[in-house]
Amino acid sequence: MDWIQTIDWQALGTKALTVGLQLAGILIAFFIIRALGKKMISNSFSKMSEKQNIGEGRAATLERLALNVFSYILLFILATLIVGIFEYDVTALIAGAGIVGLAVGFGAQGLVSDIVTGFFILLEKQLEVEEYVTVAGLDGVVEEVGLRTTRIRGFDGTVHYIPNREIGSLSNHSRSNMRALVDISIAYNENIDQAMDIMQRACDRVAENDERIKEGPHVVGVQTLGDSDVVIRILSQTANMEQWAVERDLRKAMKESLDEYGIEIPFPHQVNLYKNEKEAE
Repeated sequence: MDWIQTIDWQALGTKALTVGLQLAGILIAFFIIRALGKKMISNSFSKMSEKQNIGEGRAATLERLALNVFSYILLFILATLIVGIFEYDVTALIAGAGIVGLAVGFGAQGLVSDIVTGFFILLEKQLEVEEYVTVAGLDGVVEEVGLRTTRIRGFDGTVHYIPNREIGSLSNHSRSNMRALVDISIAYNENIDQAMDIMQRACDRVAENDERIKEGPHVVGVQTLGDSDVVIRILSQTANMEQWAVERDLRKAMKESLDEYGIEIPFPHQVNLYKNEKEAE
């Protein structure tokens, strides 16, 4: 236990206090710079969107990418400063980072592929934040396009993180008007021309006060002849992401109009045959 007596506790306490104050100062500066940097980036892209007529989705995509890059750089600087506090050779750390970079270039081809693919996705404007897309067999709305992954939220709320290198094919459903398609069945004994006329008038009423509808709706005619029904198809062009709501409204309007004129919409019938108990005996 003699070695304990040889420790300069005053110097050790002073050193610990100095290191603690330096750490506190670095962390405080880190959080202040991060908050200010994020605010400046957001404001810059807001002004860019207003002055240069960049779409909101495009501006949001680039803004989130810039925030990611800014965060990575800031974290690296933070790690470098913290290592420097403990009197390690910061130059060696930076050199080590260069070696790691070479290792990534030669060995981690998947990571490099993610970054390169993400760069070209952004450069070619293939997708943007808040667009409805199909990527790697998954449907959803783009929440973020990062350096390594693209984040997509499915319509059931599931968040999908897709490595950029897996985006071999991409379908963007938000670059033009969407199609609303509704099939309505009527019975075989009903007058088809009368039913189509009633349905078209109902479509016109729906379109009068609905800004989501860009074209139509039009009753295009008989689509199929089923086992017990005649299927009539209705088509319309709607604003992006509004096609499902318009389809629901059209189905409701068709049902109400056909009921009003007494036109039957077929549905499965079940017939129960009961045998007289005495006869059964």
